[in-house]
Amino acid sequence: MSKYIIALDQGTTSSRAVLFDKHGELLAVEQQEFTQFFPKPGWVEHDANEIWNTQETVLLDLIRKNKVNGSEIAALGITNQRETAILWDKTSGEPAHKAVVWQDKRTSGMCDHLKKAGYEDHVKQTTGLVIDAYFSGTKVKWLLDEVDADRTKAKSGDLVFGTVDSWLVYKLTGQKEHVTEYTNASRTLLFDISKLDWDDKILNVLDIPREMLPKVQESVSHFGHWEYDGHKIPITGIAGDQQAALFGQTCFEKGTAKNTYGTGCFMLMNTGTELQLSENGLLTTIAYGINGTVNYALEGSIFIAGAAIQWLRDGLKLIENASDTEAMAEAVRDSHDVVVVPAFAGLGAPYWDMYARGAIFGLTRDSNENHFAKATLDSLAYQTRDILEAMQKDSGADLRSLKVDGGAVANNYLMQFQSNILGVPVLRPEVTESTAQGAAYMAGIGAGIWELEDLKEVQKIEREFTPEMVKNDRDELYGNWNKAVKRTMNWIE
Repeated sequence: MSKYIIALDQGTTSSRAVLFDKHGELLAVEQQEFTQFFPKPGWVEHDANEIWNTQETVLLDLIRKNKVNGSEIAALGITNQRETAILWDKTSGEPAHKAVVWQDKRTSGMCDHLKKAGYEDHVKQTTGLVIDAYFSGTKVKWLLDEVDADRTKAKSGDLVFGTVDSWLVYKLTGQKEHVTEYTNASRTLLFDISKLDWDDKILNVLDIPREMLPKVQESVSHFGHWEYDGHKIPITGIAGDQQAALFGQTCFEKGTAKNTYGTGCFMLMNTGTELQLSENGLLTTIAYGINGTVNYALEGSIFIAGAAIQWLRDGLKLIENASDTEAMAEAVRDSHDVVVVPAFAGLGAPYWDMYARGAIFGLTRDSNENHFAKATLDSLAYQTRDILEAMQKDSGADLRSLKVDGGAVANNYLMQFQSNILGVPVLRPEVTESTAQGAAYMAGIGAGIWELEDLKEVQKIEREFTPEMVKNDRDELYGNWNKAVKRTMNWIE
């Protein structure tokens, strides 16, 4: 009898497989990192075959190490890094080029051209997004120009495009299915989030043939089967990582919000079935689609969050493990002179400055590695406040608390400072793997294990962080952050 759900969590730096039982309890995790390629300044690439190989490896390892029989797996769910663009030969299954990652900035000039040509309003009204190199659309055009300049194979459907979810489903189903779902499609810059279809005007502007695009389905639906040990295991839930985290945090009502601290940092607020365009630099996106109903969300995207901690470890060699930063920050808790603006890939919401670059301010002779660690952690909290302030202006609602998830929430210093700088409680769940949990929840609904209303009973809060800083102090610190951000903007424009 089926009693497990497996979530595949394909992230920017690693592939994971997570085992859940039918009560929503997390039982086991397998994880494997993969190679990051930086061929030129601002360029970031992945090997799509390596993504698949690592994802398949951790999936099989999870099953074998936990002695799971194929008949016991009710369904697979998938959550993935969004906006990363992959082109592959539909017959051979071979990638046509390395995947161009969401962090990649090679199409910044192309985006500038589109803005000057007057397409910003159409893009916002149709896709809910802004014209930025972050999204898949201009990456697809660049790849087509690079590998199939005359679009011959793309127009015939022999060369196809997909985000990472599409690629994984294609591989899992033995190269049979070329599909995606609403949340991932909504991040491509090519998808009309009202009509729920690819937008012909944008496709024409970017010279992207419709024939190469995947079929788009609801987030909870049947995407195909993965055959394992003689069993056909259905894939019944897919969502981009941030929407999956929103779902995993059970933010099903209008006005509920979560923040995920991963490689980037992403805050989403459910706006219900109403599509609400932002006037304050946020994105409008699809939260999920279930049973013929689409929920929308406002999103603030911070490009560099956990990646800044990796920079401390791998770039500056100041730490051995990310967890080291908590004690280092506590050692200089009351020192706020140093400010780090980690704009290594430009600035996302609410600034949308592709040309901003990282900077450090306030250094003095006694500044040391502890100040660097603290200021880097603080930057995650400041960027989150940037998003929250814009979100509150758009929604007209004050946030009463913030649900959090992702690797960095294990850092108690960061969570307390986040509460301090926001002035609201921060709620950390017992299961902080909300992204994988959301994919598992969706797959479970698709497999008939749960109904939506059942899931609120599953999630439990492990700790609540409450503000310990008075308003004047938090506003002064945030003012210093704002000054620092302004000094990094338009650096190389």
